Amino acid sequence: MITTHRTPEEKERRAEIVRTALAIMNESGWDAVTTRSVAQRLGVRQNTVNWHIKSKARLRELMADAIVATVDTGGLPDDWEGRARTLAARYREALLSYRDGALVVAGTFAPEPATLAVAESLMKALLDGGLSPRAASWTCWTIVYFTLGLVQEEQGAPGPVARTLSPALSSSAHPSLLSALPYLADGEFTDRFEFGVGLIMDAATRLSQDGKTP
Repeated sequence: MITTHRTPEEKERRAEIVRTALAIMNESGWDAVTTRSVAQRLGVRQNTVNWHIKSKARLRELMADAIVATVDTGGLPDDWEGRARTLAARYREALLSYRDGALVVAGTFAPEPATLAVAESLMKALLDGGLSPRAASWTCWTIVYFTLGLVQEEQGAPGPVARTLSPALSSSAHPSLLSALPYLADGEFTDRFEFGVGLIMDAATRLSQDGKTP
């Protein structure tokens, strides 16, 4: 995280650049986002954008944090498991609210304010559930990795999966896949998400209840 002091005007200009980059991404996808395209949209020189952002990699970090900043960490359930499940669902919603949102966030590891705030809320819920710091950390990562991966698939799906998958399967070579094809290719991403988070939280609950968390 870059911590150089910035004036209020510089902070607002950087925020404007990030908002513009997100707007371009929503219109045309992540590949269309460059410091040049942002500069053109703002009507400024590319060097001006580069001065505020430094690089496209840094811009990606700030865009990722802006996406995560839309996760509401207020009004959560009182019980730890409910809090964790709700935060995971809100995290998914935030990623889905931007075109290529999961792709951008997955490509960064930036300890920016919003990202840290959401991670703190999720970690607190898991620790309140009685998990050890290591078990809580790994459960947190598992939820994040699962959500990012599933949303990337959802946002990148070219169309009905069955149309692509079915012709590639044969009864001799892929009998198991064929038997499960209706579920592998159903496109029910919300149901898949809830199922996956449920498995993760069931395991976390068992660890909490047996008092032997690693």
